Amino acid sequence: MAPIERIADELEKPATDDRSYRVIRLSNKLEALLVHDPDTDKASASVNVNVGSFSDADDMPGMAHAVEHLLFMGTEKYPVENDYNQYLSAHSGYSNAYTSSTETNYFFEVAASSSRDSDASTNGAVTSPLYGALDRFAQFFIAPLFLSSTLDRELKAVDSENKKNLQSDIWRLSQLRKSLSNPEHPYHHFSTGNLQTLRDEPRKRGVNIRDKFIQFHHKHYSANRMKLVVLGREKLDELEAWVGDLFAGVENQDLPRNRWDGVQPYSDKELLTQVFAKPVMDSRLLDIYFPYQDEEDMYETQPSRYLSHLIGHEGPGSILAYIKAKGWANGLSAGVAPVCPGAAFFTISVKLTEDGLKQYQEVVKVVFQYISLIKEHEPQQWIVDEVREMTEVDFRFKEKSPATSFTSRLSSIMQHPLPRDQLLSGTSVLRKFDSKGIAQALSYIRPDNYRLTLVSQTFPGDWDQKEKWYGTEYRVEAIPSGLQASIRQAAESTSKNRIPDLHLPHPNEFIPTKLSVDKREGVEPLKTPKLIRNDEAVRVWWKKDDRFWVPKGNVYITLRNPLSKATPETAVKSNLYCELVKDALVEYSYDAEIAGLEYQLSSFSMGIDIDVGGYSDKMYVLLEKVLVSMRDLEVKPERFKIVKERVLRGLRNWDFQQPYRQVGDFARWLGSEKGWINEQYLAELIPLTPEDIASFYPQLLRQMHIEFLAHGNIHKEDAIRMTDLVESTLRPRTLPKSQWQIRRNLLLPPGSDFTYRRTLGDPANVNNCIEYYLYVGSLADHPLRAKLLLLGQMTEEIGFDQLRTKEQLGYIVFTGAKYAATIMGYRVIIQSERPTEYLEERVNAFLALFGSKLESMSQDDFDGHKKSLINKRLEKVKNLDQESERFWNHISAEYFNFIQNETDVEHLKPLGKQDMIDFFNHYIQPTSPSRAKLSVHMIAQSSPKAIAGTISAEEQKEKLISMLGKYLTSVGVDTDTDQLSKRFEPVDVAGGDQTAIIGAISSYLQNDAGVPQQSLTAVVEQGQQLLGTVLPNLGIEVKVEETDLPPAPEVKPTTLIEDVFDYKSRLAVSEGPRPVRDLKEYEELEAKL
Repeated sequence: MAPIERIADELEKPATDDRSYRVIRLSNKLEALLVHDPDTDKASASVNVNVGSFSDADDMPGMAHAVEHLLFMGTEKYPVENDYNQYLSAHSGYSNAYTSSTETNYFFEVAASSSRDSDASTNGAVTSPLYGALDRFAQFFIAPLFLSSTLDRELKAVDSENKKNLQSDIWRLSQLRKSLSNPEHPYHHFSTGNLQTLRDEPRKRGVNIRDKFIQFHHKHYSANRMKLVVLGREKLDELEAWVGDLFAGVENQDLPRNRWDGVQPYSDKELLTQVFAKPVMDSRLLDIYFPYQDEEDMYETQPSRYLSHLIGHEGPGSILAYIKAKGWANGLSAGVAPVCPGAAFFTISVKLTEDGLKQYQEVVKVVFQYISLIKEHEPQQWIVDEVREMTEVDFRFKEKSPATSFTSRLSSIMQHPLPRDQLLSGTSVLRKFDSKGIAQALSYIRPDNYRLTLVSQTFPGDWDQKEKWYGTEYRVEAIPSGLQASIRQAAESTSKNRIPDLHLPHPNEFIPTKLSVDKREGVEPLKTPKLIRNDEAVRVWWKKDDRFWVPKGNVYITLRNPLSKATPETAVKSNLYCELVKDALVEYSYDAEIAGLEYQLSSFSMGIDIDVGGYSDKMYVLLEKVLVSMRDLEVKPERFKIVKERVLRGLRNWDFQQPYRQVGDFARWLGSEKGWINEQYLAELIPLTPEDIASFYPQLLRQMHIEFLAHGNIHKEDAIRMTDLVESTLRPRTLPKSQWQIRRNLLLPPGSDFTYRRTLGDPANVNNCIEYYLYVGSLADHPLRAKLLLLGQMTEEIGFDQLRTKEQLGYIVFTGAKYAATIMGYRVIIQSERPTEYLEERVNAFLALFGSKLESMSQDDFDGHKKSLINKRLEKVKNLDQESERFWNHISAEYFNFIQNETDVEHLKPLGKQDMIDFFNHYIQPTSPSRAKLSVHMIAQSSPKAIAGTISAEEQKEKLISMLGKYLTSVGVDTDTDQLSKRFEPVDVAGGDQTAIIGAISSYLQNDAGVPQQSLTAVVEQGQQLLGTVLPNLGIEVKVEETDLPPAPEVKPTTLIEDVFDYKSRLAVSEGPRPVRDLKEYEELEAKL
């Protein structure tokens, strides 16, 4: 083996971190961070390559992203296209990747150990599944195949991913910023790519696209540009040997690190302009972008933190406090946004109210006045010290994150010029106060160095352009000279003429000072919390942290009251009440938030939830303030108007979400005995007044039962004291158990098949979506639950491979178990441009296909699925928050099954293959007479059917012939339009008969144009791919040739749900949840610790 250089053997790490680390460099200059974690149950690795969309060719946007997709499709050593994902799935793992502007990041995780001998042997050595995964992973960067057979499919996946984002304002506004930037800088690029940029246009130019992708990989994927992180149970020496063995074959071209120093994203042309953009959702944003310095080398001082801390502050004296009091804004954020080595922006973003939109120029002036205030004072060391102290505390007590999150993040961090012993702390810790550095940073925040963006659906209303890639309407113009002058004046203001309400923040009283933890060595962690109070008024659950030993805690409180969601009206009132309380607490709670202590307040079906989490030192103080604010809320008309309008916009914007995010709400509504949907909330919100909330919320607080969980660095007496605080502050009457709500679900009868159809509210969204749900049984049926879990495991990889990879139904494909309050089932979700009826048919085909695969599955493969699932169920919690959430979920569910995962494993172990066959044939098989099914279809307004309503069949044929003529000319075929039209006379173009269309083209090429046979095949294949895009754009639903697809079985007709009330009234309801154990078994009611 070639020599391996050790760069660092010790890394600066958190006090609670029991891992060991080593940084090495291979002879090919690939750098790797090795992590030995003796207790991990997941192993992981990530490779970050210093190439992204900024390296795309100008005439093929999306190349880096396409290459990312294609690397998963087979390598010389492992040529089967889904071998990698099959291996990971068989070992409790998964993989993913992302492409950004300057890097492409690949990562996976697998079980950290395996007891199966066949999996554990590699070259005679016993290893974990990590070795086999690393072996397959390394080949991505050594010898990928770029298989021609997978090329078109994966480019369609890229196209589907792009179409998923076409109506997303985050993507639309991001691309608008890029498209309106300096075209000489790669920030200007369209990063995602689509079929047009990656396949159709290049092929028209005669480009061999496969060769282009191979060239891109060879040109940019150099070992010295790669950073690898490997985490496993193995000792560092063993991990080092593996990495040296498996990654030594990655070619090194000694490429320089990608930098773009000679040009900036904004030139003088882009500065001092304002962009007006129309969003899809009803939102109002004011963004100020300042071209800023690259701070990569300033990791010790990070001067932008000083700026973002002050400009983004939300406490008294801040920009937000002032403009919020004026009724102009709901929120503000500020911070640096790195673009690439050599460039960055400092961004200030303001969420405007309706009045704020009208006064946006005044808001900008306030911002610049505050900037003048910062510049007027010498950089304050006490402010930096306060920020530094919190960064040190946060790093000291940083807990473990999921394996893939860790490896993916660290491989990206390794691309930065940090000392290798500081890779973990890196930019997380602020180390030095640099007055000159702060002054230099402030020099970029000036009135001649910015661009404004104003986002609104209504203002100014005269957008005159459309962005190329997403179609966002916009207008761009120079900032009026009068406004420029006013901004310069604001930037030069002094204490004499500045708004007197603006001032620097006061010292933060929430900075934690008590950070000691009563750690006890050798303690076996308890699996359940204790019930330390249990009476008619209150149940208090408590567990002192015995696993993570950090000075943090979480408190969860439910104020149970059936009024919270008794009707859509009370649900809306409860939600509005919570929003008003949070609005009133913004200035106070901000100090707590930046000191690592946060709260949440929300309403749900059982009542009001209060969550407080973070450093436990000042937790009581924050909880008390929240409770007092809830009790004494003054509903101010001016704030009510603003908060109500914000909630109203949120409800209206719901229709503009991705379809796959909407479909679940309708499915839950159809499965709930009592539940409401967005349109019902909307109808009740509009007429509400301040007086309605002021008279309503005391009823919410007047009577309740209190469910309380305290977990973490919290002693028993502190938990009792906080519970007493809730009671003494709110002084509620006890809600008798006879008045508690009972969670129930509607039961689909055996043999039933229902379909609910809903048209999407967003007229521009091209995607349909289905949720295909099969009812299985009660959550309390543990053997049945184990079978459902195993079915989810067995169908996960094959479902993705069949429905997304092979059939290319859409980018969003999900299969697996679904749990409601009291029942469970199996579901498939697909978001696609294909009609929902077709998606339903393909799900039936997939399930039938899986049924046959289950019948023929080997015992070894069956046992492998069981082992993989058991590993997943026994996966350890990684941090305090995960354990807290797990406890609270079991408490809220009212089954109190704190050892649910172990119970699942007990019932998984004895399962045999015939058990699963019987289960599948009864509940899942499409031809089963006993299965119970509910499908929800979300149907796009802009589907081919909708488009077809605006264009005649004759026009469709004429336009298709015209497009085909242009295509044939582009590939060098002389086109006689009249003769081509004659070939199309018998063809049913409007019916989408693709076979007949291809036949007409072939006849024309062979008999009329005289194209040689060797050229004809290539021309026809390219034309066939082009039709996949052209026909839907003409409103034509393509008849898909299904010769290579699994056949769909004949199923009984579905019953359409046209009256939801009638549908629900005919269904039986489930039993309510019951504790799996008598709660007295959890009690520890004595006063002792």
